[in-house]
Amino acid sequence: MNYYEKTKRLKDKDFKQIVGVKREVFSVMTEILRKAYENKHKKGGRKPKLTIEEQLLMTLKYLRQYVTQKELAYEFGIGEATVHDTIVWVENTLIKDGTFSLLGKKILLEDDRIEIVLVDITECPVERPQKNRGNGIPEKRKGTQSKRR
Repeated sequence: MNYYEKTKRLKDKDFKQIVGVKREVFSVMTEILRKAYENKHKKGGRKPKLTIEEQLLMTLKYLRQYVTQKELAYEFGIGEATVHDTIVWVENTLIKDGTFSLLGKKILLEDDRIEIVLVDITECPVERPQKNRGNGIPEKRKGTQSKRR
C-alpha cells in the first residue's frame, strides 16, 4: 500500500495534523498539479513512478518536517535527484498558479488588525572567568630549577 492510500483512510483531523493541510486544500493543490502535468506532457512522455498525490505528499512532508531528501528517496522508493526535481516542480507549479500566494507587504502593513512587535536581540556578553595567573594550575618548568650539589 502506498503512502497516499494510507492517508486516505485518516479522519479529517488526523489528515490535517499529519499532512499539514486540510483535505479540501490538498485536493485543490492536486488538481492544479494534475493540470500542469497534463500541459507539460501533452505529447507524451515517461510515466512518473509516483502519482501526483504522492508527489504532493512528499513535498509537503519535506516542507513541514524538513527530512532529508535521502530519507524521502528511501521512503518513497525513488532516487535523490528525482526527489529534488519533484519538490522543485511542485513548489514552482503551485507558486506560478497563484492560488496559494500570500498577501503583499504593503497590504499587510496597511491592515490595522495586525500588531507589530519588536524584539530586542542585541548581543549580551557571556560571563566567563577572567584569565590570570592565579586561576591556572602551575606547571613545573623543566631546566629552570637549580641542581642540588
